[in-house]
Amino acid sequence: MKVQYTSYQETIAFLQQAMSEHPNLIRLQSIGETWEKRPIMMATISQDVAYADQKPALLYTGTIHAREWIGNELAIKFIKYIIDNYRFNPKLMNALTRNTLYIVPCLNPDGLEYSRNHFSFWRKNRRNNGDGTFGVDLNRNFASKFRQGNDSSANTYGGPHAFSEPETQAIRDFVLAHRNITLALDYHSQGNVFFPAHKFNHEVEIEGTDLNVLCANMNCEIKKVTGRQYGIHRGKPPANLIRGSGREYYYSLGILATVVEVGTRNIPDYMQNMSQSIDENIPALIHALGEAINYSALAPKRVEGFTIRELGADSITLEWVYPLKDDLYFEIYRSQSNKNMCNEQTLVAITRSSFFTDVQLKSGQHYFYNIRAVDKVTKIKSPFSPELRLKTALANDEFSLTLFPNKADVGYLGANYLSKNKEHFGYNSMFIGVNQKRGVCYGVIRFDLGNLPIDAVIKHARFLLYPMNRVAAKIEKYGQWSIDLLDANALDDIYDYHAIANAPSVCSLGHTIESDKMTQGIWSQWAFNGVEREQLQHICQQLEQSAQRALLLRIKGPTTLPRGNDSQMMQFDIGYGPFGSGLHYRPHLELIYSKVQQPIEMLPASLNTIYPDNVVADKLASGFDSEGKIIYGQLAFALDVLPDPDCTVITEAYLVLNHSHKQGDKLGGKDIRFTIELVELEDVDYASVKQREKIEYIGYEVSIEQLRDQSQQYFMFDSYSRQALERLHAQNKPFYFIIRATAASQASNVLVDWYPIDDELQAKLVINTIARRKYPLEAPTNLNVCHENSAVKLSWKNPEHPDFVGSFVVRNRFHPPKSPFDGVKIYGGKDDFTVDRFGNSQIAKYYSVFSYDNVPNYSAPAAVYYADSQIIHVDELNDDLSHETEDEDMFLGDD
Repeated sequence: MKVQYTSYQETIAFLQQAMSEHPNLIRLQSIGETWEKRPIMMATISQDVAYADQKPALLYTGTIHAREWIGNELAIKFIKYIIDNYRFNPKLMNALTRNTLYIVPCLNPDGLEYSRNHFSFWRKNRRNNGDGTFGVDLNRNFASKFRQGNDSSANTYGGPHAFSEPETQAIRDFVLAHRNITLALDYHSQGNVFFPAHKFNHEVEIEGTDLNVLCANMNCEIKKVTGRQYGIHRGKPPANLIRGSGREYYYSLGILATVVEVGTRNIPDYMQNMSQSIDENIPALIHALGEAINYSALAPKRVEGFTIRELGADSITLEWVYPLKDDLYFEIYRSQSNKNMCNEQTLVAITRSSFFTDVQLKSGQHYFYNIRAVDKVTKIKSPFSPELRLKTALANDEFSLTLFPNKADVGYLGANYLSKNKEHFGYNSMFIGVNQKRGVCYGVIRFDLGNLPIDAVIKHARFLLYPMNRVAAKIEKYGQWSIDLLDANALDDIYDYHAIANAPSVCSLGHTIESDKMTQGIWSQWAFNGVEREQLQHICQQLEQSAQRALLLRIKGPTTLPRGNDSQMMQFDIGYGPFGSGLHYRPHLELIYSKVQQPIEMLPASLNTIYPDNVVADKLASGFDSEGKIIYGQLAFALDVLPDPDCTVITEAYLVLNHSHKQGDKLGGKDIRFTIELVELEDVDYASVKQREKIEYIGYEVSIEQLRDQSQQYFMFDSYSRQALERLHAQNKPFYFIIRATAASQASNVLVDWYPIDDELQAKLVINTIARRKYPLEAPTNLNVCHENSAVKLSWKNPEHPDFVGSFVVRNRFHPPKSPFDGVKIYGGKDDFTVDRFGNSQIAKYYSVFSYDNVPNYSAPAAVYYADSQIIHVDELNDDLSHETEDEDMFLGDD
């Protein structure tokens, strides 16, 4: 297997030949020398390479860890691809014309050769530590948060001091001398995951969206080739973040940097696995190279103040702050998951305006928006504004419920831990799959359905689980992860491994996720399809009389290992315990539901037939008199049988009319039709009716022929007319209807009797309703924030209202959240305080607190800007979402 890989001497020979054959494209230099006197070779590649240092650049580094051979192999194949294709590939040619590639195939030549020739899994360089040990982990030897270790034999020993090693000194000096570098990619193995740089503070950075989008767009290119999806995972609390790495050092210099972990083994089967990894990463590298110019001084500035102006159930209006110029426009991207690509597949708008309305959205759904400015002439694009996250409002007949498992109801069961499995619940994380240490492991999650109404009609459901580590999933394209719904009432003990493992499945949930689609750092989602929602509905109905109304899920992965393999295991966050990341990363079940409709039949309060010269009460008829003048029918319905308008939603309405047809001598074959109008009416007389204010037509008109065929007619209300009914209901106005006859030509002596009042066939209005609060509660008040015990403590006063269910707290670095979903979830519940322990209390940020009812309708936010010793209340955000603040500085964050 090793013979197929390239030695370092062969790498140098290849680079020298490439430069000699393409001197206008490639420049070769040694940037330093190792302990064993090997040159550290760098190739500079650009169209007209003599001007390479004047262009924005991408830095590629590979094999900083000796055993991670992918970096060196990919570099060689990428350079060969460039040589063979740059003249014919317009995307590649454009990237090389506008940008420069600095590529160091192997930053650890001594270690690579030691790994190739002696110990395959050697990681460090070959420094003689003077105590009988050798080597420094070069990726712990950079200056960013360098930590000197005491154990020089450790694989992660960082050396006696920062930049103690000739290899890290060489790349440091080169980077400092080439400030045209805007992007840096450091290639490692293993895990199939991007690890974007961080600043050691567990907070979102202004460049965080740029890094996520860069990785997501590279991911898109990877998926085109092999179908594989890489994870995207920045460090998150409470994990200890890596210190002394090159990635963070480059980032500290203003360079967007990410590690790319390729493959599932350090030295995989070349033909079966390594060749795939190389082929899928070349298009991704071409994309990244083309992006370097967009993060240079040539690029337009970043869009600021990107936020929500107005939020609806099927539309959203966004706004931003930017000087409007003729030579600039904006690209807006929309996705239904974060860390998603921003390319032609997700581009929803190109505009020169400073606002945008997105329409035809789905109610109660999560959306993620990104924006960048584009120079119309050069096509150079700005960095991204921080991603805007939101959830559309619910439709007027919808409720939503997000369920989190209790601490004792989420964990895993391992075949090799039968007596200790209960300890795995609410602690650490969830391991699912199989390895030699733990055996076969199943995840178990139980959701209490007690808060789901008995009459709920489930319209949408999905389950979400956060994969936090896939390094133990070592086998490429082997196995899958799936979810079973179990009968919660048939299991006495969810901590019993054998009971869970052998429990029959009620049904499977959603799709299975293949191993090459299981992405670390990106939420895994299982959506219920129609059949599965029906099954969930059935489970809920079965549990109506049970003491335990619970949904029990079993998550399972591979259960066997091929010969020679020791692990195919995924690790998921449970949001509890020392490795849990709190509410924001907790597994959860999202439900959108309606309720069973309650029909209300209303009989007319009054009926009138309105002739040109008189009004006949208690009779309902319409048509034409002998002179061809219209005879109107008028109905009125009182509101005393309808519930409180603030808590009643009209889901369906229709008018039922029964008739007996009377035809005069002059009718002939003329086309006569009858329409129903919902109207505003002051007086019941002919003149007032002729001057009536029409609100909307109800249903479709009916013809004489239709009346002959069917004596009973239904006139259905559309969405607009139902809204009109709700408006009239809220204003305590009666519902007035007019029946009007129309004819294609002159008609007379035609009268249709629609049955009088008190007749058993008289007209009736049927309104189907559900009880649902329409309007949000008042926002929390007295919001205070302070620094306490290295954390941020918030307190507030909840509204005193019988419909109050809880308050929701969210954090955002860059602007006051106008939506409860625009940022990091900190707390949800009835308390009037919380402590944010998962961020950095020394970093400025915004907090918003929303009250909510049982729909939930979310209040306007109570918002505050926190900056260590400075606290500013953002009172203007308590206005309606459509309100525009005049203090723009409050929206610019702390860049």
